[in-house]
Amino acid sequence: MRSVLAACLCLMLPAPALAEFSFTFQWGAIPLCTSGNPNRVGNPQFVLSDVPEGTTVVEFRLKDLDVPGYNHGGGKVRLTTSGTVPMGVFKYKSPCPPNGSHTYEWTAKARSGGKVLATAKARRKYPE
Repeated sequence: MRSVLAACLCLMLPAPALAEFSFTFQWGAIPLCTSGNPNRVGNPQFVLSDVPEGTTVVEFRLKDLDVPGYNHGGGKVRLTTSGTVPMGVFKYKSPCPPNGSHTYEWTAKARSGGKVLATAKARRKYPE
């Protein structure tokens, strides 16, 4: 009877939370741009956490949340064991809001072949 009760109690306990794929970034040393005409610059450094097992490539895309239709581009990088994507691995159109600060969002997709294993997002204002 005790083993049945113990088994029932175990089923009622919440499962341990799984870590979610995430990343951080800083704009880095990109030229200040507030003209509305973006520069073509190298990517910021990305620090990845809890990358799903089996990930071979991470795809990054930048979106201006204040002007979501504008394509800033992005790039794909092979995953390294360090979990850090160095600055300048790919080129994209820099943030360059014409009036004040905008909020920008990088999206990272962890991929294996053609399959997306997980998606993470990180936001920052520019200029900060």
